[in-house]
Amino acid sequence: MKHFPASQLIINGDGSAFHLHLKPEFLADKVILVGDQDRVNMVASFFDEGSIECDVQSREFHTITGKFQGKRISCISTGIGTDNCDIVMNEIDALANIDFNTREEKATKRCLDIVRIGTCGGMQEDIPLGTFLVSQKSIGFDGVLAFYHDRDKIADLGFEKAFVDYVGYPKKAAVPYVVAANPELVDRIAKDDMMRGCTIAANGFYGPQGRVLRVDLAVPDINEKITAFRYEGQRITNYEMEGSCIAGLALHMGHRAMTVCCVIAQRKIEAANTDYKPRIKELVKTVLERI
Repeated sequence: MKHFPASQLIINGDGSAFHLHLKPEFLADKVILVGDQDRVNMVASFFDEGSIECDVQSREFHTITGKFQGKRISCISTGIGTDNCDIVMNEIDALANIDFNTREEKATKRCLDIVRIGTCGGMQEDIPLGTFLVSQKSIGFDGVLAFYHDRDKIADLGFEKAFVDYVGYPKKAAVPYVVAANPELVDRIAKDDMMRGCTIAANGFYGPQGRVLRVDLAVPDINEKITAFRYEGQRITNYEMEGSCIAGLALHMGHRAMTVCCVIAQRKIEAANTDYKPRIKELVKTVLERI
């Protein structure tokens, strides 16, 4: 079994994970990830009365573990970006599969069901505001997965090459990677009433998503090319900022993961809805029922 020294796995004095401040016994097998730390309270408002086991927060990482209709669930906020998701995914995997007392990998591994609930921008005209959109595939602009061994074994290399060639991707940017969500979890959450698609996880909100303010873009028409791109009948449906790292690391770690977002901006027709919270509450309740 692997042994993890203090410099590799930092454990706080109270026995909790370094960033999350979460102890192993408080991590459920069903995990909901949200970007906004305040959204954790909203998710937990649906939990069974008196079922909350822990409520801890450190920086942008807020965790509440409780039960929904008898199902034990942990809701954790990641903050914005795949860099934060790298922290969260590694620490929840450590909580599940490393003995914090011996610092050794456990012989019997836990497989977590991980669902990210977020917001996104639609990239096709036929995707209306308010759509619940499940990411069957995630396209990472962030480069995080390249720092891990055997990145190519879990990626769709044909999709990656076709995408880079078609859009004229900036040569000095990290090469995009394409990873799939867990198909069983996708079917369980999406059923037949959510749209499914391919989602870009951008490593920024402005330039990396084709927004122009005072600084021009390296590829001015990148969003037009992204919208027009097709690969084996698949098209790119939306932008968000976390799903690729979650899906990719889950594949490496042996967990089931996926992302589902509510469309709150329509990039093709330049529309946005800032009053989206009631729709998000509906999405949260649906995911809680199906996870």
